[in-house]
Amino acid sequence: MIQPSLIFKIIIGGDGGVGKTTMLHRYVNGRFLFDTKMTIGTDIFHKILTLKEGPVCSLQLWDFGGQERFRFILDSFLKGAAGAFLMFDLTNYISFNNLPKWLNIVRKDDPTLPILLLGSKYDLVDSITVDDDLVSEFVEDNNISGYCKVSSKTGYNINFVFESLVSTIINHRQLTIVDQSMEV
Repeated sequence: MIQPSLIFKIIIGGDGGVGKTTMLHRYVNGRFLFDTKMTIGTDIFHKILTLKEGPVCSLQLWDFGGQERFRFILDSFLKGAAGAFLMFDLTNYISFNNLPKWLNIVRKDDPTLPILLLGSKYDLVDSITVDDDLVSEFVEDNNISGYCKVSSKTGYNINFVFESLVSTIINHRQLTIVDQSMEV
């Protein structure tokens, strides 16, 4: 087994019910969960990712519970994050409207933290209520690294967004890949 040359802690924030946990299950286990339970506090997933450029990365994926009552404990889980996903539900405008709160949470310790914005439930294309122009404006105004629509149900863009965020983190940190494992 090839040892990872880099270890990244990645946090995933967004309102409850936007699909954070189902996205992580799709990415880590390759399947869609039709029945998930509310995340209480945080859950941690692990995945090894080999980028096309060569480095093998160990990803520690921290799934933040989206309900307001759990947010007081999230500060303690931010330390050491190399990047983040902010997720909203394309069919739920309120989840998009709450993104500034999540942005403040994930960037509390690092105002330059690389963030990729994800619009979930893209498979429900007829029910989408969030306009692309509003999303583009939010991305530009808040120094977000990029935006992508995803579907955990179909798997659309799931692998792509993880590869993109890890590449962004490597470029942001201007990391040189070394033989020894290093935690970033």
